[in-house]
Amino acid sequence: MYKSGFVTVIGRPNVGKSTLLNQIIGEKISIISDKPQTTRNKIQLIYTEENFQIIFLDTPGIQIPRNKLGEYMLKVSKETLEEVDIITFIVDESMETGRLDQYIIDELKGVKTPIILLINKIDKISREDVDKLIKKYEKMNMFEDIIPISAIKGENIDSYIEAIKKLLPEGPQYFPEDMITDQPERFIISEIIREKALENLSEEVPHGIFVEIERISKREDKDLIDVNAVIYCERESHKGIIIGKNGRMLKSIGRSARQDIEKLLGSQVNLQLWVKVEKNWRERESKVRYFGYK
Repeated sequence: MYKSGFVTVIGRPNVGKSTLLNQIIGEKISIISDKPQTTRNKIQLIYTEENFQIIFLDTPGIQIPRNKLGEYMLKVSKETLEEVDIITFIVDESMETGRLDQYIIDELKGVKTPIILLINKIDKISREDVDKLIKKYEKMNMFEDIIPISAIKGENIDSYIEAIKKLLPEGPQYFPEDMITDQPERFIISEIIREKALENLSEEVPHGIFVEIERISKREDKDLIDVNAVIYCERESHKGIIIGKNGRMLKSIGRSARQDIEKLLGSQVNLQLWVKVEKNWRERESKVRYFGYK
């Protein structure tokens, strides 16, 4: 009997959703950053074994929206709760339940889909505290399984996969066994560049960044792929920060992005980056939709 199904992964920002999924898939597909709003789209990651296939949905962190982009991200996260076979809710090692975690718990109380709870970042706390957290969440009587994990170290990931496998319905193989994401290379490349911008830039700039890939072309005479991309930001002052003195910041972003893109494509890459201003695009529904958030 072949089993398959869709598993959404939800949680507040920075709780380790993308780190977990990259660990499972074994490739860097979802970008990782310690800044909120890192994941903006619903990204499908595909894990296939001999007798089952899991399609994971990496969603934006649930948070109170502040603009049109935020409204879109919250809508994406909440809609997936009704579309999937299993929900994975991730919390971290915090002993107290924060406002956003409680908001998610309240949302989940009305959902009939089976829920697996993962307690992430257990490498940061004692075994005694892990046991306390498990007992705390057991009292809620909401979860099919509660599994303590360390996404960054890969601890107990096998137990999580086994828990999913037990709950999966009988179903077809939706994707070829060698396929690990439904996203095209163009999207993954744009996300890699955005990740490097998030890593390098100061706090106020990254939220307003969007990366558009203008061209990807392979040179016939060389093992070289040309990638041209535009980094959009919301203010002229932000453009100056992204470029940096004598272009140093942009070069730093490009250099680190190129290394990851070369790993993805298995080829040398000539990456050309430009920076343009699209004022307050996150506040404008038409521009949010134009940039693909719809």
